[in-house]
Order: sequence, then C-alpha cells, then structure tokens
Amino acid sequence: MADAIERTHGCRNTSETEGRGPENDFEPSELGTKEYWDDAYQKELELFRDIGDVGEIWFGEESMDRVIRWMDKAKIPENAAILDIGTGNGVLLVELAKHGYTNLTGIDYSAASVNLARSVLQAEDLTDVTVKEVDFLSCSGELRGFDVCIDKGTFDAISLNPDNTKEGKARYVQALKDALKEEGVFVITSCNWTREQLLQWFSDGLEFVQELPTPSFQFGGKIGNSVTALIFKRLH
Repeated sequence: MADAIERTHGCRNTSETEGRGPENDFEPSELGTKEYWDDAYQKELELFRDIGDVGEIWFGEESMDRVIRWMDKAKIPENAAILDIGTGNGVLLVELAKHGYTNLTGIDYSAASVNLARSVLQAEDLTDVTVKEVDFLSCSGELRGFDVCIDKGTFDAISLNPDNTKEGKARYVQALKDALKEEGVFVITSCNWTREQLLQWFSDGLEFVQELPTPSFQFGGKIGNSVTALIFKRLH
C-alpha cells in the first residue's frame, strides 16, 4: 500500500481544551460539513486512481496500530463484528483485515469516501469487507449487533459542524448505543476532546474501561496530549 500521511488539521490539543465542558463546542469549521469531505475524498479517489496513493490517515498510522494492539491484548475474536464509523479511505479496514479480522464493516456519509475505500480494499484483494454509504446520525437502527465500534475522528468532525452540533453529538451517542451489542466495546480516538470531556459525552449507557497511552508534549509549562484514546463498554 502506498504511504499515507497524518491528518491533523482541525485538531486542538488537550491543553487548549482544559476547562471546557461537554456542552461547550468549538468554532464551526468546514471540516464539520459533508461538502468538505465529499470534495476531499473525490480528490483522493482521483489521486488513488492515478498513482495508487491512498491519501491521508487521520492521526497517522500509529493511531491504527494503537487500536489493533489493544484489540490483541483484549483478545477480541477474529470473527467479531467490527464497525468503522467514518471509514474515510478504508485504510483501517485494510489493517484490520490483514491482522486476521474477518467480519468488517465500514460506513461513511460521503459517496466519494465509499468509492475510495472500496477501491483501496479491492487493490489489496480484500473482497469480503463491507463498505456502505450511511449517515451514522440518521441510520434509524440500520446498524445493529456490532461487537466493536471504532471512531477515529468522526465524533471530532461532528463537533465542528456549523449546524446543530449539540443535537448531532446526542444523535451520535444514541446511534452508537443502537449499533453496539450488550457489552460491546467502543474505541474512540479524538484530537479535540479531553478524557474528561469524552467521559461526560459517553456516560449514558456506556462504561469507561481504560485510556490508551498516546504521545504527550509540554508547552507553556503544561503537559498535554496530541490525541486522546478511550475504551468504553456498552451497558445493559
């Protein structure tokens, strides 16, 4: 697979969000709009068709490796039903499939993303992975029965939507609970929200399991993390 570069634009580090409660949103951004992602993934699709470059990876390859290492340690079965929420270019699905996971589904609300992900998977000869064009906020129970749901930047993008961001995040939490099996696990990586903020957003119907180690930095006498990665479990 062609090398991919890390996508970090639109992110705030945790030192910038200290003291911000879960109801306090960021300034709206085009990164929260479907139009932005349709355009971005259409360009990446054309680039992939031209030179085989899969495009950018949100938070870099280490973010994928971190999740897969945890799944190994947690002994997630290879036949577990796994949902990649906001699959983008589908690279996480590729890595999961190469690691032996066999029941994979990726969704994205961008048709260009879905076409790109399918093209990337086909190039890797991974034909048993399902990729659907689905808006997670409006799926009306279409997605159910998953053992693992993974989010790497999608909740962040929803938080930047210029329209009804509070409602959007509430709908996300409900869709997540609908999608997960009882005691299913949710893995989220965020560059906009701190551990404490994510704990508040996902406190309804979910139980915090652990925080995964992520790179830290020091600036202005404060220590922060470039990203936050948390594991939750679906309650009864």
